[in-house]
Amino acid sequence: MIQFLSPPLPHFICCGEDTYPIGGRHPDRSSIGVFDLLVVTRGCLHLSEDPLSLTVPAGSFALLRPDRFHRTALPCEEETHFYWLHFHTLGQWKEVDERPDAINEGSKDAFQTQTVHQFAHYLPQTGKMTFPEAAYGWLRELLDLEDETTVASQWRQQILFQELLLCLQQAAKLPASSSYISVADEASAYLRRNYKTAVSYKAMAEELHFHANYISLCMKRAYGCTPLEYLATYRIEQAKRLLIDTNETIGRIAEETGFGTFSYFIRSFNRLAGCTPKEFRTRYR
Repeated sequence: MIQFLSPPLPHFICCGEDTYPIGGRHPDRSSIGVFDLLVVTRGCLHLSEDPLSLTVPAGSFALLRPDRFHRTALPCEEETHFYWLHFHTLGQWKEVDERPDAINEGSKDAFQTQTVHQFAHYLPQTGKMTFPEAAYGWLRELLDLEDETTVASQWRQQILFQELLLCLQQAAKLPASSSYISVADEASAYLRRNYKTAVSYKAMAEELHFHANYISLCMKRAYGCTPLEYLATYRIEQAKRLLIDTNETIGRIAEETGFGTFSYFIRSFNRLAGCTPKEFRTRYR
């Protein structure tokens, strides 16, 4: 399974299709520099990418890494049709097992903080398509757009590619030991929904049906912070947006972003942003 940290999202490069006769072989390649996604619609491909052996029947896919040698393990035993797609990412990626690392890295600017915006998604290196006909339709449309060179067609290709990745991700069933990720995701979504109001561990535990200590452990492992730390960071991020985009008073912004008192807002903002709200507004307006 391959983990991608985003943003930036993986980006589409090019695609095509091919049909191998009986005895046909996929080319042997080494370190091609891009991810190679193969989606088989008919027949079966037998590939090897050390240390993996990949059998890809109709309705399945294989994802080959950009930095390894892959080759044909066995020639095709029947006529085999497949789509191929090359993509890459400017972000971080790596192969992971049942213990994904904490997601606590990212860039900072006026709008971004490192624990809120970055997320991880996982693609298995082989699997069965959850919705094969939909995937085939996206791939055919991607192929049709290859002959167009307009900005609109390139944009459409990237959108179709992201739809395809979402489809593939559904085949990436994380092991039970990684269920903490889903708990952390539920908790972070709850905190983002309720950041304007007073949030308590008790209310969150009742809403999510998990003990508060367990939720805190899951978020610490997945995001590198506790729920309250995540909430404070998210509130400050919303305050930054209001300071730049509106003429609301600083006191009003403190209320709208869930801070109980003006003084607490000033202390929190100074600690997390490195300046006062007034200084921040002056700098970025």
